[in-house]
Amino acid sequence: MFVPLHDQNPLRYIKFPWATRGIVVLNVLVFMFYQRGGNADAEAASVMAFGLIPSTLMGIHVRTPGIFHAPEWMTFITSSFLHGDIWHLAGNMLFLWVFGDNVEDAMGHWRFILFYFLCAIGGGLAHVAVAPGSDMALIGASGSVAGVIAAYFLLHPRVKIWILLLFRIPLRLRTVWVLGFWILLQLYNFLFGPPGEISWAAHLGGLTTGAVLILMMRRQGVPLLAREEPELITAEPVV
Repeated sequence: MFVPLHDQNPLRYIKFPWATRGIVVLNVLVFMFYQRGGNADAEAASVMAFGLIPSTLMGIHVRTPGIFHAPEWMTFITSSFLHGDIWHLAGNMLFLWVFGDNVEDAMGHWRFILFYFLCAIGGGLAHVAVAPGSDMALIGASGSVAGVIAAYFLLHPRVKIWILLLFRIPLRLRTVWVLGFWILLQLYNFLFGPPGEISWAAHLGGLTTGAVLILMMRRQGVPLLAREEPELITAEPVV
C-alpha cells in the first residue's frame, strides 16, 4: 500500500482551500470529542446515534427506544464524520488534504462542500443497496474521499505525486498510476475480497458519485483529463 505525501499541482482559481482544510479540522474535532478519552461506551453510543445503519434506514429493525439518535436520513452525513480509530481518521484526512484542494479549486468553495456531502450520500446509498439488512453502522469519510479521488483522477491524470510505497519507499509517479491503482484496488476488493469491516461498496459509490458530479460541478473552462503538467521547481521531500 502507499501513502500520498504531496502533489505538484498549484491552485489556479482560489487563494486558499478553506473548505477542504475546514472539513479536515471538523473531522478531527469530532473524533476528539466523540472518543472522549477512549471511553468505549461513549464511542459505541456515538456510533449508534450518528452512524448509518442499513436495517433501521430500511425499516427492517428499529433503534433502541428512549436513546437519542439522529434522524435516519441525516445519518448519511453524520456518519461521514465518525471514524473507528486514529488510523481510519488519519488515512481519510491525508488523502483529503493532498487531493481535496485542487478539486475545490476546480469547482469553488461552496460547490466543493456540496460535492463532498453528495459523495458521502452516494457512498452510503451503495452500502445500503449491497447490505440492506445489516445492523452494522457505517462510519467514516471514505465515500466522500473516494469521490474526491475520482474527481482528481479525471481532472489531473498527468500530475506527479510523491508517495511512500509500503510506508517507506519515496516515489514520484503520475496520478494515473497512483490513483488508478487505488481505484482498481477498491473494485478488486469489492468483487473478490473476503467479507470484513471495510465497506468497499461505499468506496465505489463515492467514486461513482464523484466521477459523475465533477462533469457537472467544475468551473466553466476547467478541462477533464488535462494534458498539461504544472512546471514547478521543488526539492525532493525529506522522509
